[in-house]
Amino acid sequence: MTNFLVLYRADVSAAEQMANATPEQQQAGMQAWMDWFAKAGDAVVDGGSPVSGDDKSIGGYSVLQAKSRDALDAILENHPHTQIGTIEVLECLTMPGM
Repeated sequence: MTNFLVLYRADVSAAEQMANATPEQQQAGMQAWMDWFAKAGDAVVDGGSPVSGDDKSIGGYSVLQAKSRDALDAILENHPHTQIGTIEVLECLTMPGM
């Protein structure tokens, strides 16, 4: 299995999205993510969290595992973040001797 760092990008920062959402929107958003996590199952190594930093377009991350990039793409199909932004995937390379 290979680990992948999944970056969630959007035009609006995660902090702004959370601050501007109604409680109902927040609940619906969290439910969509929880449903997706349940579907992804063992592929989720670290569900991640929202982030803040210099690159305001990165709103959060997850670490997922899959047998291949194609297998990961199938797992990411219909991911809830694609309703508001884009997903960038970086393969985690194996460190020699570790």
